[in-house]
Amino acid sequence: MGEMKQGVVHSESLVSLANVNGLKDIQNNGNICILGSMVTLAEIVSNEYLTSSFPALVKAAASVATPQIRSIGTLGGNLCQRPRCWYYRNPLFDCLKKGGYKCFAVGGLDKYHSVIGGERCWIVHPSDIAVALTALDAKVKIFGPAGSKTIEIDDFFAGPEIDIHRENILGEGEFVSYIEINCEEESSSSTFLKFKERQSMDFALASAAVSISLTGREIYRVGVAVGGIAPIPWRLPEIEEYMLGMNIEDAKHSDQLLSKVDSSLRDAKPMSENNAYKIDLAISYLKRAMDRVFQDLC
Repeated sequence: MGEMKQGVVHSESLVSLANVNGLKDIQNNGNICILGSMVTLAEIVSNEYLTSSFPALVKAAASVATPQIRSIGTLGGNLCQRPRCWYYRNPLFDCLKKGGYKCFAVGGLDKYHSVIGGERCWIVHPSDIAVALTALDAKVKIFGPAGSKTIEIDDFFAGPEIDIHRENILGEGEFVSYIEINCEEESSSSTFLKFKERQSMDFALASAAVSISLTGREIYRVGVAVGGIAPIPWRLPEIEEYMLGMNIEDAKHSDQLLSKVDSSLRDAKPMSENNAYKIDLAISYLKRAMDRVFQDLC
């Protein structure tokens, strides 16, 4: 709808999912939490079960826009929203993502653009929900002409090296129907932190989500993702792999882990000095997010 209002896309018809049975439900099905894609962000924020079980998701939902927008904005809508790049949104710029010949952010106004994973198109993925769900190892259920399929959330997003014209793998006639998150029986905690220029109604300059689950005092599952810096939610598998099997107290006080965090974005290539700040900002917020989870679990 936003793209239509701005003259970026032109559609002959719209199909509403508002009355599709089940898409507005939040279910706890054994060890799996199932959220319909039409659940609003406000409903996520106010849900006591989600608040206690998946605080990263609730914090991410609460960080989006304003209360008025959260009351109508949906889980699926936030996950699948299109980029906010001002060149893409401006009908006067025929950028690569719209079938044009160049990314105008290269050599242009790049303060809000990506610093890693950009390839030919340097957008940042606008969804806070996507960063939290990546850290929570969620699954995405897709419905379309061929029926239903469930995929890992890492396989849902498509960077510009895969398809420069879109940000996910949804095909013609397909839509996100549900999100599934495993309910951890063991001790677990998660959080989401976001830096934005304004206190409300703004997108992330950088964000971080961390989720850790324990068996005894040992880390047996960990998810680490940052947002606001890449065309997709940026997972940091090197940190995750390093933390697996560690004692939670040892992880909290590990200088080696801090060193891993400091070097986690070493492959970043800022477009210019105008957006290089995002590297230090993302690392700082990642450290804060990890510290909060450690405090919860130690």
